[in-house]
Amino acid sequence: MKTNKPKSIIVIFGATGDLAKRKLYPSIYRLYRSGKLSDNFAVVGVARRPWTNAVLRDNVKESIASFKNDNIDHDAFSSHFHYHPFDVTNIESYQELHTLLNDLDGEYHTEGNRIFYLAMAPNFFGTIAENLKSQGLTSTEGWSRLVIEKPFGHNYPSAKELNEQIRQAFTEDQIYRIDHYLGKEMVQNIEVIRFANAMFEPLWNNQYISNIQITSSETLGVEDRGRYYESSGALRDMVQNHILQMMALLAMEPPIKLTPEEIRSEKVKVLRALRPIEVEDVNNYFVRGQYGQGNVSGEELSAYREANGVDPESNTETYVAGKLLIDNFRWKGVPFYIRTGKRMKQKSTEIVIQFKDLPMNLYYDKASNVHPNLLVIHIQPDEGLRLYLNAKKGDHGTVSMPIAMNYNNSSKDKMNTPEAYEVLLHDCMRGDSTNFTHWDEVALSWKFVDIISQAWENSKANDFPNYESGTMGPKASDDMLKEDGYHWWNVSNRLD
Repeated sequence: MKTNKPKSIIVIFGATGDLAKRKLYPSIYRLYRSGKLSDNFAVVGVARRPWTNAVLRDNVKESIASFKNDNIDHDAFSSHFHYHPFDVTNIESYQELHTLLNDLDGEYHTEGNRIFYLAMAPNFFGTIAENLKSQGLTSTEGWSRLVIEKPFGHNYPSAKELNEQIRQAFTEDQIYRIDHYLGKEMVQNIEVIRFANAMFEPLWNNQYISNIQITSSETLGVEDRGRYYESSGALRDMVQNHILQMMALLAMEPPIKLTPEEIRSEKVKVLRALRPIEVEDVNNYFVRGQYGQGNVSGEELSAYREANGVDPESNTETYVAGKLLIDNFRWKGVPFYIRTGKRMKQKSTEIVIQFKDLPMNLYYDKASNVHPNLLVIHIQPDEGLRLYLNAKKGDHGTVSMPIAMNYNNSSKDKMNTPEAYEVLLHDCMRGDSTNFTHWDEVALSWKFVDIISQAWENSKANDFPNYESGTMGPKASDDMLKEDGYHWWNVSNRLD
């Protein structure tokens, strides 16, 4: 049963790691501060380091130190955190954890409700899941849920193997695969914008939309993640999960009801309708890139191949652009252009819906360019909407000019905008899996992406590096749209 103030014990595997400190601890604090988490909760930090309760609590207080003037005692909050040194391969560690959780159930009256959050290396996911069940940690009077961070496998076969291993211990409805983009406010708003506005839903099809663009760009390089990125690349790191999830939300049919099952069903239909690409045709639909050196604001930036842990002759892509086609009645013929990359000109995630031009524009100035109507959904760093319309210029002529109507979701009260992990943690505690990825979605995404990976892994990119740091990617990406008569819209200037 869902409740707004759930009781539970959250067991975080990888409690000494960066994700826990930067995202999980502050998110739990925000839930507590906002009253969405009752006093009936405990957090058990699990990791190899020989920490104590005091060390963990000091780390928790350090992670929430920026939250001041909240009238909340940080010591009292951190007292809910407990540490358990742990060896994931040692059965005794699970038995000791079992005893600790039973004791905390009694102390905090959590009724046997448990979340096992795997914020650590994915090669341990299966082992942990199996041992949690075999040692009785999931056999309680309450509910048990398993939260898994990406990457969920590195291709379809490995993802399938991992899923089968986990499913030996947890049912599909107990597994919560986190895609933190699905916790972002404006990503969740995609469905509302579409299905709650009579001015958009009737136009949301191939009769009125010419193309849709999804851009997720970062200004940072791989930094100290070179070794991980060499085995991942932008395709696996961003496209297989975040980008395809946003595309599915944009393209799905209206669900019968707003339930996790019905929403998931419509997303799966979109992924099934993605036009498959043969290996030999990949380069006709996708562009890969790798950043080189560059100068940004007077600072010399190094190339990807110069990063720690990266092969000096690396064939790994740090940029991907693609043209996706959905072969169904609503979207036949409408290209979905996607691009994502590192060391680009700006940090931005945005969606641009470009509507078709009128058959004849009476107010069109032949000396200037046509200005199509655009709906822009800003995901980050700003959150909001921008609708571009055409209106009369402020003179005595009859020529139209574009004007922007803005809605800024984060200008008035940015500090109180829920952070993605805060939203998703609360959803998991409440048993709402709407904004988590189901195995069917994971499987279809991997099957689509694996063809592209196969093509690129079997052929050397002779032009790497092919875009300078601080730019918006390789020229071939622009050419891909130019062939269809379009261009990338760079509209991520700050919302007014």
